Amino acid sequence: MHFAGTHKRNSITQRRCSQRGEGKLKAIVFTAIIVVGIFLAFKLVPPYVAEYQLQDKMQEMARFGIVNRYSEEQIRDNMFKVVQDLDIPAKREDIKVSVSQALVKVSLEYTVPVDLLVYSTELHFSPSSENKSIM
Repeated sequence: MHFAGTHKRNSITQRRCSQRGEGKLKAIVFTAIIVVGIFLAFKLVPPYVAEYQLQDKMQEMARFGIVNRYSEEQIRDNMFKVVQDLDIPAKREDIKVSVSQALVKVSLEYTVPVDLLVYSTELHFSPSSENKSIM
């Protein structure tokens, strides 16, 4: 005896069996890509966030340096405290400060080594800021 619906069920079952491996492989590859992306973000994002925060503090110091009549050493000391708080690999003497009655310039160049397990690189940053007096 042959039933009409039996042939359809067998072909559907055979198609499902042939697709089982593809779904697992795609899931493994997708998961691996997500894990690598998270790892890269974990290694690469913090230096950029620290540079952004340093740039913000430099702008603040340049802005208020004229108003408060800070000396070069005072600005350098304040910036070095920020550099230490942000764990930026720079020395105090790397911070360039120029102060005059009408202008304050602050700049710093530094390099952050990044180890990505299979590849090592260095990120170069050079934040700077200047502010001119309106007087």
